[in-house]
Amino acid sequence: MTTDTATATVLPAPAYDRLPAVTDALAEHAAEHDRDATFPHEGVAAAHAAGLLTATVAARHGGPGAGLADTTRILQALGAGDPAVALVTAMTLFTHAAEARAAHWPAAAYAGLLAESAGRPALVNALRVEPDLGSPVRGGLPATTARRADGADGAGHWELTGHKIFSTGAVALRWMAVWARTDEDPVRVGTFLVRTDTPGIEIRPTWNHLGLRASRSDDVLFDTVRVPADRVAGLAGPGADGGRDVIGGAWNSLGLTALYLGVARTAQRWLTGFLHERVPSALGAPLASLPRFQSAVGEIEVRLAGAERLVTALARAVDDGDQGAAAQAPGAKLLGTRAAIDSVQQAVALIGNNGLTQDNPLQRHLRDVLCSRVHTPQDDSVLLSAGRAALGS
Repeated sequence: MTTDTATATVLPAPAYDRLPAVTDALAEHAAEHDRDATFPHEGVAAAHAAGLLTATVAARHGGPGAGLADTTRILQALGAGDPAVALVTAMTLFTHAAEARAAHWPAAAYAGLLAESAGRPALVNALRVEPDLGSPVRGGLPATTARRADGADGAGHWELTGHKIFSTGAVALRWMAVWARTDEDPVRVGTFLVRTDTPGIEIRPTWNHLGLRASRSDDVLFDTVRVPADRVAGLAGPGADGGRDVIGGAWNSLGLTALYLGVARTAQRWLTGFLHERVPSALGAPLASLPRFQSAVGEIEVRLAGAERLVTALARAVDDGDQGAAAQAPGAKLLGTRAAIDSVQQAVALIGNNGLTQDNPLQRHLRDVLCSRVHTPQDDSVLLSAGRAALGS
């Protein structure tokens, strides 16, 4: 069990009352990080100072034990400030939440992560996507390979070689959970837990994206990186993972949807401010006084409020153990992210050139919210699954 080694670390409870202040702190630098495509280290530090990076660490490990409903609250607030900070926070929170449900990491490695998390931001992300493989949820085995080796002291270890892409927050990660195959016959697949101060890791600055530019989702190359034998999780034959993790999938779907709803809410707030301040000379009154704009803002409000209620209700139900709610989470992601995208697109269409100029933030919110489409599960997979279920096939 992991509790014996991990309970020495006691982590603070999340400061939920500080969420608005954290949102404002992140928003202060979000535009410059987007412009320069630089990672928001100070924003991650603010999230850590408020106890948000470790909110989902289980009580048995000395953590607050936050559930999915609280996590969606955190991620919406962070997404409203800087979605890049929110995304790397989400990956770390999901890792701790998975460990809260069942032990995956070797005890000593997880205890080390918790101990470090008490004093500084210790970001974690799973590195799975590869240049040739694409998204692993579509099937296939990784090309990244681990070879068994023996050290001079006789202690066995693995040597990891490969290439991962779209590695969110790579420049700031403390641990990389690298999905790789062994060179054995028969082959095994598992997660190799790599500290980022290990020799042989190269972070190649390839991220040149339209949205979420500050996330620095760069390429990571591994050149015979040494991984101790006790830092491997879930090593087994292909397909031996026991099937789809419905609860983990619900965390991913609802948590990321909340993040992008936060982006859309920030866009809405900017829009309403603009409509109050903009007074065309021919009108002699703010645009906010016109029924056409009032109806459009009302449509955005109804759309976002409905999506938020859906995410919150399902997250609470998942926390209560409702398997049916967990199964509905992918559909909620589709509805929620479409609501976020449609709302920001409508805001841009409503005010024309003012919405697309880089002097205003609305174009940044549009670029960021469009990134919601690429996260697993993607819309086509959600619709195919739902359609087959409805057809009984």
